[in-house]
Amino acid sequence: MPPFPMSLDFLAGYLGGHAQLSASSRASMRSSLRAFYRWAFITERIAADPAAHLPKIKVNPGKPRPAPDASVEAAKRTHDIRTRLMVQLAAHAGMRCGEIAVAAREDIFEDLLGWSILIHGKGNKERVVELRDELAHMLRQLPPGYLFPGQINGHISASYVSKLISNALPEGVTAHMLRHWFATKTYRASKDILAVRDLLGHASVATTQIYTLMDNDVKRRAVNF
Repeated sequence: MPPFPMSLDFLAGYLGGHAQLSASSRASMRSSLRAFYRWAFITERIAADPAAHLPKIKVNPGKPRPAPDASVEAAKRTHDIRTRLMVQLAAHAGMRCGEIAVAAREDIFEDLLGWSILIHGKGNKERVVELRDELAHMLRQLPPGYLFPGQINGHISASYVSKLISNALPEGVTAHMLRHWFATKTYRASKDILAVRDLLGHASVATTQIYTLMDNDVKRRAVNF
């Protein structure tokens, strides 16, 4: 069916017809529809915006899902050195699989306080994350260029990074759970949610809180002031 003309009832029915999708997926669809018809209205392709009053779709916030400590330690001992380095970048630098895929040896640098890595994140945003000396030393032993060479513009693909890391972890534990583990550990060590936000490259603390599992004793101390 062509995009013009269109009605609010039809668009609402279209979203309602995708009940099998997750709430977050349907919310993304709603945002896309609103953006498209808003553009069409502004550029005078339509006289009224049929998506302006689409009902909001409630998305329940996610919960922290850090990998168990034993799983992380086991994955760090995998025999494949390449996968071992990927695991450590995810667990000790909080890097996404896509960020690990495009990391290069030239991104690792030293300042007065120690070693860090320049991370090329989502939306072409960059951030700097401090590295453990041992991990920085291992990475600097690699040849110049991408840390993990491959056939995607010279580097490995994000999906393959995810597959390798997940294969090193026990069943049910994913590569993304290492990022939750990193968030939880760094918050418990610093008690600084803003610092954790910056380490993860989030725009909002609300997103960081989804990654960070709080200790029960922290909440107990908070009420026993």
